[in-house]
Amino acid sequence: MNNRNRDGNNNDHFAQAAAPVEQLHPEIWFMHEDINDADRPYMMPLLQDSFELWLREASEEAGAVQGASLLFDWELRLIDSTGAVKGQAELWRDELRMLAAQVAESGCAASVTFGEPPAHAAAVPVRKRSSGEPFSIFIHIAPSSTAEAEQQARLSALHFRSCFYRSFEHIYVRDLLLQQKRTEKDANRRDALFLAAKRLYDQFDVTAVLSEMLSSLGQLYPSSEVNLYLSQDHLNGDARVKPLIFKNAAHDIVAKAFMEGKPMTQKERDGTIRLAVPMSGKQAAYGVLCISIDAERWDIANMPAFVLLADTAGSAFENAKLYEQSNLLINELRVINELAKRLNQSLKLKDIFKFATNELLNIFEADYCSILQLDKDRNQFNVMSSNIPTLAREQFVPDYGFSGIINRTKEPLILSDYWQTRVVTSKMMDYTGSRSLIAAPIMVEDEVVGVIMVTHKNPHYFSYDNYKLLQIMSTHIALAVTNASLHAEVRRMVITDNLTGLHARHYLNEQIQSRQRKDPLGSLVLVDVDHFKRINDTFGHQVGDRILIQVSEIIRTTIRQGDIAARWGGEELAVYLPGIRSEQAFRIAERIRLLVEAETDPKVTVSCGVSEWTFENDKISVESLFYRADMALYDAKNNGRNCIRLGVG
Repeated sequence: MNNRNRDGNNNDHFAQAAAPVEQLHPEIWFMHEDINDADRPYMMPLLQDSFELWLREASEEAGAVQGASLLFDWELRLIDSTGAVKGQAELWRDELRMLAAQVAESGCAASVTFGEPPAHAAAVPVRKRSSGEPFSIFIHIAPSSTAEAEQQARLSALHFRSCFYRSFEHIYVRDLLLQQKRTEKDANRRDALFLAAKRLYDQFDVTAVLSEMLSSLGQLYPSSEVNLYLSQDHLNGDARVKPLIFKNAAHDIVAKAFMEGKPMTQKERDGTIRLAVPMSGKQAAYGVLCISIDAERWDIANMPAFVLLADTAGSAFENAKLYEQSNLLINELRVINELAKRLNQSLKLKDIFKFATNELLNIFEADYCSILQLDKDRNQFNVMSSNIPTLAREQFVPDYGFSGIINRTKEPLILSDYWQTRVVTSKMMDYTGSRSLIAAPIMVEDEVVGVIMVTHKNPHYFSYDNYKLLQIMSTHIALAVTNASLHAEVRRMVITDNLTGLHARHYLNEQIQSRQRKDPLGSLVLVDVDHFKRINDTFGHQVGDRILIQVSEIIRTTIRQGDIAARWGGEELAVYLPGIRSEQAFRIAERIRLLVEAETDPKVTVSCGVSEWTFENDKISVESLFYRADMALYDAKNNGRNCIRLGVG
């Protein structure tokens, strides 16, 4: 070092080295950086590397460094040494440590002479370039003099500090580059995650969401094995989408991740890392995303990104599921509204049952449908509508088959596979070879009045949503049945005489008028109870009413199903016989007369007037038909009663 000291250029070099950094390189911003307390864990290796760098550079010129050098950190730990110290370390250790302690205490340079022959040691603090705070102690031992040792120690300390900050800047820049690479990697991952999230949120189909998520994971982690375990049934068609099964849950990280709601990791025997992360939305957890990846390729720093992707997929899955459910609900509401509107357009039970059968077949894409009505008077179920010809007119006892279960429980039911779960015997299922079934009761005022049965040949065909939809539809069908029944009852009351149970006169008029437009002929019989006023006066009006009821029942049992009997007024009754000529009508009237005389109590007789019409008549009307029959009845009354007369046109 003395040779370099005699060279003025070298002095200028060290003077420049001591000059403020910002004056030399103002454009290099990181040269303002300095060590701080956070760097303490890295100071020892940094000091060692810097000392080695100083030694290499100082040794490049032969004889540049004479004597020996040592470096202590500020805690008086020996970092490294060179020269004669290597051989005398134990001999000089105490003296040199005391010298370093003196510098550490005072913060200033110090020197000492020791040994024989004498050795001169000088120690100077190495200071930070920013604050001037000392961070290490450089000691030089010279054999010649203390002054030479001090000069060499100062110059070597400046050179060492230069080496130290070059090493520091190298590490700093290296860390910056590593941080930049990490930042770029994170940025690329964020971009990939952003694009994956965008693609996920762009999907409104559950299957598309799952496919996109698995595809994104395949791109982000190409060497991994990815599986998705769903907690709910979903047919995706992808082998990587599997049902979540809770077997041996205590040792299965997939089940544990789902139940505890947090990520789980496990190292496998083959060295791979297995991760399980819950796929959750705002409302619930829908499954677990599981990935197996080589330990060398896995960085724990990737876990937040993996969790973020799983959360994004969970939210996208939830949104798609809600969208799917909302569309399903909208479609169900549309179907229900249309069904209700169409059902209420008809007030005939037969038409309602037939329409409902066709609609249910279309809505559920089912193979077969039957609607049964409970006849309480006969205590049996009657098949009212069915697309199964062999069951079109079947009748069943109230406790038979699935209709019997529904009649007893008043609850709907769903059956996944009739062949595997034959809880009862069913003609409908056996005749058609059906395996899946949904059924619901038709309820009116909390009573079962009918049963709807919908079937399919495939097992597990109907979903729980189908099951719920049928329940809703059954209530609308029940409402339509109630309306039709009420309408039929009201109409029956309007067109029926309350006392006799026969039709009212206006209904008889309407029916005759209707038949005269399409039939070629017909006859009318007017029946009048003889001396009815005397009966009322003798026995009272209640007996008179009973007589009218008895005569009406005789008429009802005498005529055909298509004939129309009505109370014409007071004690007069009328029977219209479509397609019957007056001669045959006379015989029917005679049979009525004889039965009344034989079966009434108290005994009464009747007089009858008969008239007919044919398409050949000049004047065809209800009024003319009644007029001729009434004239014939008047003639029978005037000819001794209890007889029959034919009206003439």
